Amino acid sequence: MSSVSKYFSGLFTGIKSLLVGMSVTWKELWTKKVTQQYPENRDTLVISDRFRAELTMPHDENNEHACTACGICEMNCPNGTITVNFKMIETEDGKKKKVLDTYKWDLGMCTFCNLCVLTCPSDAIKFENTFENAVFTRDKLKQQLNHEGSKMREKKKVERPVAPAAPVAAPKVPVAAPEVKAETPVVEVTAPEVKPEAPIANLLASVKESKTEAPKESVAAPEAKTETPIATILASVKESKTETPTAESEAKAETTEN
Repeated sequence: MSSVSKYFSGLFTGIKSLLVGMSVTWKELWTKKVTQQYPENRDTLVISDRFRAELTMPHDENNEHACTACGICEMNCPNGTITVNFKMIETEDGKKKKVLDTYKWDLGMCTFCNLCVLTCPSDAIKFENTFENAVFTRDKLKQQLNHEGSKMREKKKVERPVAPAAPVAAPKVPVAAPEVKAETPVVEVTAPEVKPEAPIANLLASVKESKTEAPKESVAAPEAKTETPIATILASVKESKTETPTAESEAKAETTEN
């Protein structure tokens, strides 16, 4: 982009912003003006609750506050307007405890950033919207927020209810588990198809036809050989020995004759 184009773009941008500002001024010129009649309207004057004007430390009817003198607000203050002074005391139990002595705040150096209120762990301080803080000397701007003779509010001890004694459990009796009968799965068996038999009359007729057409040849059964008992065999052997002498006996007889 050339220098000439930059010059004219900047010129037109400036003219545009000037016209926008003049239009706002022209509108406000004709609007109705409202002037607060202070301090005459002090009773009806409404200040926003979010307005920060004065740092305070609330106290209850017993002149007790919630500050624990932890010093977190003092550490987080960017201008060092807060000074927390504490002291150590001994409790009834013989333990040492830190308590607040003086809490000082300098209104003339405060920037009302609200960091001290946001970081306080016990919500002991807060900002009020009281804006009438004009004084003639700077020393009056330095304030002590904790009252004379005030003390820290003790936390109420919440007594925990005593748990009732646990009832003595009765001895466990072994309970036999109920027998579970295993159900046999039902298997559907399909019966084989049975062919219808022919009537008896048809069977008899077919048998007669077969006899008349092809007569069967008679086959002689073979004669069964009867086995001779062992006793008859032994008897025949004895007879043969007595009737026919053996060759050895004949030879012996011939030798004796000679």
